[in-house]
Amino acid sequence: MPKVLLAEDDAIMVSLLKTLLKMEGYTVVAVDADADVPAAVRAESPDVLLLDVHLSRQDGLAILDQLRAAPDTQSVNVVMSSGMNLREECLKRGASDFLLKPYMPDDLVTMLKKVINPA
Repeated sequence: MPKVLLAEDDAIMVSLLKTLLKMEGYTVVAVDADADVPAAVRAESPDVLLLDVHLSRQDGLAILDQLRAAPDTQSVNVVMSSGMNLREECLKRGASDFLLKPYMPDDLVTMLKKVINPA
């Protein structure tokens, strides 16, 4: 069962994503928006990290940079999401993919499958 690590500061979004992804057969672990996300990635070893670009007190792009800079986390799949279209910036900095909010649940599930099991 693939594991998704959620780093999202909207509690309602976290609740919805947990429900949706569990129904789709994923194990879901949510980290607090102020948590040490790279440490959570190391602890959980997720198949994919779903990372909000704008966390309450943290910058998702800075977290992405930290993950890509460390040998033990540089290859983790990271799907970034934001209400602003930052696709190019996220991909340029090493994100596996990008989702513009608000997105349809089907789009998320399709993207996760593609990122976790590339053809």
